[in-house]
Amino acid sequence: MQDNVEQSDNVLIKMLKTGNSAAYTIIYDRYKLLLFNHAYKKLGDADAAQDVLQDVFLNLWNGKDQISDSENLGGYLYTSIRNKVFNLIAHAKVRNIYADSIHQFVQTEGIYADHLVREKQFSELIEREINALPERMKEIFLLSRMEHLKNKEIAIQLNISEHTVATQIKRALKALKLRLGPFIILCHLYFMD
Repeated sequence: MQDNVEQSDNVLIKMLKTGNSAAYTIIYDRYKLLLFNHAYKKLGDADAAQDVLQDVFLNLWNGKDQISDSENLGGYLYTSIRNKVFNLIAHAKVRNIYADSIHQFVQTEGIYADHLVREKQFSELIEREINALPERMKEIFLLSRMEHLKNKEIAIQLNISEHTVATQIKRALKALKLRLGPFIILCHLYFMD
């Protein structure tokens, strides 16, 4: 295969498409330094440049069937490395934005965590009180407030009158208002559509 080192890119592409690993090695040896240098100049990190280079050549081998016989191999590889570098840079920007948002979250975590604990306690209290309602009243109330069904839809679903639905919802709200005491305003807001 020594004489294949002098083969043109088009011949090497044809050989590569047949699964010829020697042609792949020649292509790798021919372009690796040029592509590495380009990636390194853009990224400023030798390890990242090496990773990008490996990805490009792995994609070349895995996608060898899709390469046109008349493809400009140098242009194809350069475009591939450029796109990988751009994707890596874009990913790094997204990662930095995400890291900044995490940092900001950590700074406000105390306030946010306290809010979450109170919200969870309030939700548990409400859930406990809803579960204490009579079964049919609870079912109607949950369909109305949690599944956001209209009285008519509930009546059809449960085969009862709309008046019964409205009465059960009023009674449930009254019972919850009595049981929740100081949380009445919050409870009312929680259950409003």
